[in-house]
Amino acid sequence: MTLDHRQKRWALALLMAAAVALPGCDQTPVKPSQAASQPASTAPAAQQAFAPVTIQHKLGTTVIEKRPQRVVALDMNEVDFLDQLGVPVAGMPKDFVPHFLARYKDAPDVQDMGAIVQPNMERAHAAKPDLILITSLQAKQYEELGEIAPTVHFDVDYRDSRVEHIGVIKDHLTTLGRIFGKDDLAQAKAAELDAKVEEVRRITRDRPEKALVVLHNNGSFSSFGVQSRYGFVFNALGVKPASPMAETGLHGQPISSEFIQEANPDILYVVDRTAVMERRPVLNAETLGNPLLRETNAWKNNRVVFADAEAWYVTAASPTSVKLVIDDVIKGYRP
Repeated sequence: MTLDHRQKRWALALLMAAAVALPGCDQTPVKPSQAASQPASTAPAAQQAFAPVTIQHKLGTTVIEKRPQRVVALDMNEVDFLDQLGVPVAGMPKDFVPHFLARYKDAPDVQDMGAIVQPNMERAHAAKPDLILITSLQAKQYEELGEIAPTVHFDVDYRDSRVEHIGVIKDHLTTLGRIFGKDDLAQAKAAELDAKVEEVRRITRDRPEKALVVLHNNGSFSSFGVQSRYGFVFNALGVKPASPMAETGLHGQPISSEFIQEANPDILYVVDRTAVMERRPVLNAETLGNPLLRETNAWKNNRVVFADAEAWYVTAASPTSVKLVIDDVIKGYRP
């Protein structure tokens, strides 16, 4: 009986020792190989598999197999999209950088890709991108760029923006949100843009004023109407045109000062291309000095708006630039 009692006490001691040892097993460090074999639901988000994203655009179909880490943007609109989503820019053209993206101009970690209309292909290759973003301005290089990395074309129409300009911008924003895993942020930015558009439409909706959008280039003018690169100003933003002309095209319809006088707009928006391309001070009421323009209702009523030329001319198809364009449009309706 005594032996049995001792055996029982010994067995009980062994059980207690095992119970004490078991929690210690939970503290054993997990090896990397063990972490990799964990279910995706418990693994860190960065380790979860990236579902390939297929993008159909005007130049073809682009499949993105992995989350891009080095992105080259060859249009300033694309740089703004990335900036809005907090995505680092590995490379971009630095010939004409708008003021709202100025911090990228001299950033040493952002490589210069040359000119917007003619990017440097050697630099693009040397940047080792895993995604390249382009617009129609770089469409001729699409196939060559596609050999370097997956290339996505932004389907904005710079020649005629009257149809779905805002919608195209929002679609591209949400597409990039999917690519970079920033869907919620992209949706929030799209909602901000919708709110801004609604703000200006509330102002223009019941106003009788008619407006003219003209581009200034070294003393000459071009008009942009309902079928032009600024067609969205009339269609999406609700501005009423002072001219019935359909000036389809990237550069507008050349016009004279007499044309502006005869159109007699209530509001005149002046986009100073010379200031952008030749880096001169933007025109103002004192420096314009055109006697025929001074005879228009717009001039007499102090409704000549010298627009943000970098937002209107260099970009005008991204979240930030469209908001700046809208701010300029609203200025024309203020007393």
